[in-house]
Amino acid sequence: MTPVRGRHRIGKRFRFEASHFITGLPPGHQCARMHGHSYEVEFLLTAKELDGPGFVTDFGDLAPVKAYIDGVLDHRVLNEVLPIVPTSENLAEYLAAWFIDNVEPIIPGQLLAVRVSETPTSMAEFEVAR
Repeated sequence: MTPVRGRHRIGKRFRFEASHFITGLPPGHQCARMHGHSYEVEFLLTAKELDGPGFVTDFGDLAPVKAYIDGVLDHRVLNEVLPIVPTSENLAEYLAAWFIDNVEPIIPGQLLAVRVSETPTSMAEFEVAR
């Protein structure tokens, strides 16, 4: 078989419900009012070599992400629980930093990006610079 060069990538999606409002917007802007979303967050990972039976990271090893989302973000007012203005862009960057600090040290994979969707048709992505 011909050797193929490349990298493996995996993604894991998590869902949560939350509300927020965006400060600093013009008066009357719809996002300045409290409103809610069904958020979907996707973490994309890669590894130089596959671990164990052939994993970038075992999906089960991402359980701390679900625990964090369920315990801190789900059914919350994001403005009250996060130290950022909770736009999708800021949330993606915040979650990337949290993941690198709390999950990446205990798994074989490395975070590439975090995607945050507030709706099925809109998404923001923060790509980790390495």
